Amino acid sequence: MHSPLIIDIAGTTLTRTDRNRLKHPLVGGMILFARNWQDRTQLTELCRQIKKVRQDLLICVDHEGGRVQRFKSDGITHVPPMQKLGEQWMHDPMAATRSATACGYVLASELRACGVDFSFTPVLDLGFGQSSVIGDRSFARDPRVVTLLAKSLMHGLLQAGMASCGKHFPGHGFVKADSHNDIPVDRRPLKTLLAEDAAPFGWLGQSLQSVMPAHVIYPKVDARPAGFSAKWLNEILRGTLGFGGAVFSDDLSMVGARVLDGREVTYTEAALAALNAGCDMVLLCNQSVGSGAPIDDLLDGMSEALLKDLWVPNEVSDQRRTALLPMMPALDWDELMISATYMQALECLP
Repeated sequence: MHSPLIIDIAGTTLTRTDRNRLKHPLVGGMILFARNWQDRTQLTELCRQIKKVRQDLLICVDHEGGRVQRFKSDGITHVPPMQKLGEQWMHDPMAATRSATACGYVLASELRACGVDFSFTPVLDLGFGQSSVIGDRSFARDPRVVTLLAKSLMHGLLQAGMASCGKHFPGHGFVKADSHNDIPVDRRPLKTLLAEDAAPFGWLGQSLQSVMPAHVIYPKVDARPAGFSAKWLNEILRGTLGFGGAVFSDDLSMVGARVLDGREVTYTEAALAALNAGCDMVLLCNQSVGSGAPIDDLLDGMSEALLKDLWVPNEVSDQRRTALLPMMPALDWDELMISATYMQALECLP
């Protein structure tokens, strides 16, 4: 069964309603936020309860380091922003690659010790210096530096048994607008985008396990944002660049996802557009707070759309999702703290 929906929960424990939503066959995973964190013991128990509902659910989090790090207390390491690695590269490239691997390993091993499967990292956007939403989340301006540091970070993730997610394809770094509350437009031609912003996605195509497209419109290529564009996802990402991994939509509740073809769309319409354009999974974030009606509406809407053949479940998409689940057992927290690999990685952080 294709289970393309990634949803969230409101609190630090599972309610009966949460369990029922997570049992829904169209749900393939959940994304955690800071509000789901109290301490390591609580998070570990929450993840255990989620896996009791369904072992194949992918437990995700946005945990990149810097200002995008959901868990920051009770012994969790503050990973520096990726820009710090880019700055280190400028005076010692080899030390920077070692630091990047260490960041990936520390980040992933700590999350996995708490039961989290997957983090949406690394950011592959180029640091043009004008995007408020990207800012110091970018490694560097040079796509070659971004690629090599990201590959090193991904190596650290894999050492801890965690898959990677390159974002935001083909690149969010050039536009000033923030797609959380606006619809950014990048008017550069495809040739420029492929030579610069999208280059890391091509160079890392054999290494990345998943990609998240940007809620940005590139009108010289398509009138729709990249995450809803078959031209971007099927023709360019999968065709031209040869990417074979999973594609996640960015959060469907962001303003950049709510207007398609000049009109405001529902979450169900946005989800259908993303899946039909080539996404394997779609995220709906921060809609569980309160009654959670938007999540239930999406589940009902997608179920109805399935009956009406408005989208076709894709078995390959579900194989791509389950391939993101960790393939090796995690060390528990106490084992991790005395692990030589972990202690060495901590010493290598910038």
